[in-house]
Amino acid sequence: MKILLPIFYLPPISWFAFFLKEENEIVLEQYENFPKQTYRNRTNIYGANGRLSLIIPINHSSERVMKEIKISHRENWQKLHWKSIKTAYQSSPYFEFYEDRLQKIFEFETDSLIQFNLHALKIIQDIMKTEKAYSLNDEYVKVPSELNCREQFSAKKETEFEMEEYYQTFTDKMGFMKDLSILDLICNKGPETLTYLKNIYTK
Repeated sequence: MKILLPIFYLPPISWFAFFLKEENEIVLEQYENFPKQTYRNRTNIYGANGRLSLIIPINHSSERVMKEIKISHRENWQKLHWKSIKTAYQSSPYFEFYEDRLQKIFEFETDSLIQFNLHALKIIQDIMKTEKAYSLNDEYVKVPSELNCREQFSAKKETEFEMEEYYQTFTDKMGFMKDLSILDLICNKGPETLTYLKNIYTK
């Protein structure tokens, strides 16, 4: 089945359940109008005080097409994001094992939000030892022929996906939080990440 997915920043676990499903042929959306307050420029991790949103600042200009969105470098957000991730996951079972590769996500220099997100996706695929192919669309189609998942994942409300609980760094303190960034799953489940993703039900 052909699936149209948005291009996210360190996407939530549910996004990867769609992306990696063997029978899904993935097309990534690069021509939509950039919607605010979505995973396109934010990701959620499990910090010491609960859910923590890391947001990539963007330049506000007349350009609204996702492909043209530029990252703002007025603040050292890459350093701040990496510091937050390190603080959140340094005591997780697998962080140290993947640390060097994860750090490379934040050493990548580009003004393009899409290029940054795709570079991060490449590193995550490398960590998970997957080589899932995908294509980029070449125009915006309001009602695409693919299964449209542009609005499937909300950063504002709790996910509808059922997910088995797994141990997270701060579970004892605040309980299980589902559908965080793929980083949460990788750092806590390590080599079992792919098996976990396959067991998430997607339509």
